[in-house]
Amino acid sequence: MLKIGFKPIMSKIVIIVFIIVSLIFPLLVQRLDYISILTLSFIYIILALGLNIIVGFCGLLALGFAAFYGIGAYTTALLTVRLHFHFLPVIIFVIGISILFGILCGAPVLRLRGDYLAIVTLGFGEIVRIVFNNLDSITNGPRGIGGITAPNFFGFVIKGQIQFYYLVLIFVIIEIIFLSRLDNSRIGRAWIAIREDEVAASSIGINITELKLLAFVLGSIFAGLAGTLFAHWQAFVSPESFTFNESVFILCMVIIGGIGSIPGVIIGSIILTLLPELLREILSGFQTYRMLFFGLALILMMIFRPQGIFYNPRRRAELLPASEFIKTEEDESIFDNRRK
Repeated sequence: MLKIGFKPIMSKIVIIVFIIVSLIFPLLVQRLDYISILTLSFIYIILALGLNIIVGFCGLLALGFAAFYGIGAYTTALLTVRLHFHFLPVIIFVIGISILFGILCGAPVLRLRGDYLAIVTLGFGEIVRIVFNNLDSITNGPRGIGGITAPNFFGFVIKGQIQFYYLVLIFVIIEIIFLSRLDNSRIGRAWIAIREDEVAASSIGINITELKLLAFVLGSIFAGLAGTLFAHWQAFVSPESFTFNESVFILCMVIIGGIGSIPGVIIGSIILTLLPELLREILSGFQTYRMLFFGLALILMMIFRPQGIFYNPRRRAELLPASEFIKTEEDESIFDNRRK
């Protein structure tokens, strides 16, 4: 018999501790390179939480998520460099374009499942990357677009690593609050029903098509916003930043952290962002074998902890055989009282 999951209070504690530590981190650490690395990890948290809507909440396997990331980054680069837009109008445009491409990608694949869905989304990601690489007149081809200025709020410019760090952290906090509310809403529970059994969900009146499309659209919006922040953070975008390997890297964060778990995805994103930097300082040739390391980590996770580091109890229940009894906390207390 197996007792499932962490108490909900543990998830809240992890999120609160993460926010508090993130807020005071620049005050404790003066090295700007550490702040820069953690800023990048925040961008990946936004990406991974966006993918978690599609993969974790709704149960759709998407392998081309970096495409939405790249669309947001290139939209930001074009609007900022060529049209000199301020930060807030850029955000509005990126959200609108992300919704459009989320619908364009999501609508044709709503009838697909499993491997077929993964292949189609992978193809979408490669098409977007090839367009970035070959549309010289707009995207500047493989040379990319440079000279992206810092975020400008109608005259107030975000200057320095610390200010940009807190800007990205604000986006992370907003996304965490939004997804926490969404996960416990009627839409979140409907996604759980779709993930477990589409036929049963449809039989009780859940609109499968609309909710799947909503998952794609919301995931693409957060990926686009992450692309905006990445473009401003790096001041340069190129097709090499949005390859299939990037999609796999984001998916690894979700799987290792815990599919469907918000604190788990946060933990997975931080580990997979910071650990390579630490290993790079210790092992000079680690960058060459980075994907090998991620593949090995995934294999070990699937063998020893398929539910992830900080798993979602409801998601873990789906990983167990149908014949295996899952004992809840209430069952545990009843069992203990009977033994006494």
